[in-house]
Amino acid sequence: MGEEKENAEERVVDISLKDLPKKLEEFVRARDWEKYHSPRNLLLAMVGEVGELSEIFQWRGEVDKGLPNWEESDKEHLGEELSDVLLYLIRLSDICGIDLVDAATKKLVKNAIKYPAKVL
Repeated sequence: MGEEKENAEERVVDISLKDLPKKLEEFVRARDWEKYHSPRNLLLAMVGEVGELSEIFQWRGEVDKGLPNWEESDKEHLGEELSDVLLYLIRLSDICGIDLVDAATKKLVKNAIKYPAKVL
């Protein structure tokens, strides 16, 4: 198991956001999961993961930036749940034919126009 995990980690090092849709497609295809990856199913799965992410913060009150008072195991768990949400979002956008990086970049431009920075 340890060697298998190490090999898997080596294969995914230095992946950009642009590369993730292809990597996810390969992952899904290798497991014959395409039939389960409809937009609706992916959205509902992502919402479930957002719920799991919310549970991490549910009873903590306000949390300081950088999570200075958190245990490393809690931070690792948070990273896993954030990753689940991100991967479902990327897969959903890919299945819907949306270039997420392009859409996000355009949205940043729109938001900059809609909410201009105040000059002091």
